[in-house]
Amino acid sequence: MRQKLKRTIKSFFLLLATPLYAACLLFSFFGNPDGTFQSFSQALSLIPGKFGIYTRAAFYRLACVETSDDILVGFLTVFSHPDTTICKGVYIGPNCNIGKCTIGDNTLLGSGVHILSGNQQHNFSDTELPIQQQGGEYTKVKVGADCWIGNGAILMVGVSDKSIVAAGSVLTRTVEEPGAIWGGNPAKKIGMRYTKESGGAV
Repeated sequence: MRQKLKRTIKSFFLLLATPLYAACLLFSFFGNPDGTFQSFSQALSLIPGKFGIYTRAAFYRLACVETSDDILVGFLTVFSHPDTTICKGVYIGPNCNIGKCTIGDNTLLGSGVHILSGNQQHNFSDTELPIQQQGGEYTKVKVGADCWIGNGAILMVGVSDKSIVAAGSVLTRTVEEPGAIWGGNPAKKIGMRYTKESGGAV
């Protein structure tokens, strides 16, 4: 019964968010799509409480690639690209900045987490040209399933399933080992969630 009620509420908010999504598409047609999407994301981030949580989940379900509406996006959290995929059961805390990425099922992000659109967003090799004029490359960062990204962490690259990134860490190289625990600036491997022999928790 509870699940049916929750599904009904989510369906209502999907209907409510449809005009917002349509407006976003319309403004994108006449302007910069990413800039328009960011503006709508900023406005939605200001809505408090449960109403804001359900509204954001519905809007991102419509506006972002293969995104579930079974997500929680906290107050003042802003998305910068519609080419972002948020999977089922993801929790994103308040005051986060989410770039172009995929976040796997049941992953948790603490407050103030920043996921950059890769680590090559700004070129700076030409000292005769201002950095802002040198361009860069945006890549879609992959955060695995069942990860915990601690408060204030910065991810420039992806992490494998079941990884932990400690609070305040700055991750600059890809975590390819599932279950690894990373911490520091720049982040280094500091432990494992599972032993190789037993597959159990350490």
